[in-house]
Amino acid sequence: MEQLSIRRVYVWQLPVRFYHWLNALAVLALAVTGYIIGKPLALAIASEASYSYWFGTARFIHFLAAFLFFFNFLFRIYWGFVGNVFARWQNFLPFRKEQLREAVDVLKVDILQATVTPLESVGHNPLAGFTYFLTFLAFLFQSVTGFGMYAAMSDSWLPRMFAWIVPLMGGDFAVRQWHHMMMWFFILFSIVHVYLVFYHDYVEGRGVISSMAGGWKFVEKRQK
Repeated sequence: MEQLSIRRVYVWQLPVRFYHWLNALAVLALAVTGYIIGKPLALAIASEASYSYWFGTARFIHFLAAFLFFFNFLFRIYWGFVGNVFARWQNFLPFRKEQLREAVDVLKVDILQATVTPLESVGHNPLAGFTYFLTFLAFLFQSVTGFGMYAAMSDSWLPRMFAWIVPLMGGDFAVRQWHHMMMWFFILFSIVHVYLVFYHDYVEGRGVISSMAGGWKFVEKRQK
């Protein structure tokens, strides 16, 4: 007779959880302030002009969040080499046959709804891992284009490293358009990401949501 037991597995280390939540806050701040910068609000405030510097404040928050986002991203790249097995880069590139087969199974559950059988992935499933890898490429693109535009108004060495991107992409207008369009990628990704996190927590019952707070997931263990 088969017996079912539940064991706890420490999946997400503290640096990964710290990266996740700081990244979420930075992306939220960047998206809100980036939208305001792209389409400024016409606010009429009957007060001293020096008290109406709200747009400058929005730009400052955007630049501050950009620096936090960039260095947090660099840290995650580093942690992909030194973290535990669930944080390493091999989880984000589905090169093995078993990873490709599991990615197809995830499509059947998440997209096609052809089955509701819970999957056995403890960390990122292969499809999610590859999706996160694509977001890392988007992070890199936003960092390069953002600092490229910022280089025109800064003497700091970091933005000046990316001054070449603006002439390469055809000028400020083109770079701003691409930078703005990529913002919508993050918005759409966040909506899908939150939905799937709640969905998998409901279907699998392994503590997906709480794992990004405490680091632990619950895994079924069958014994005969």
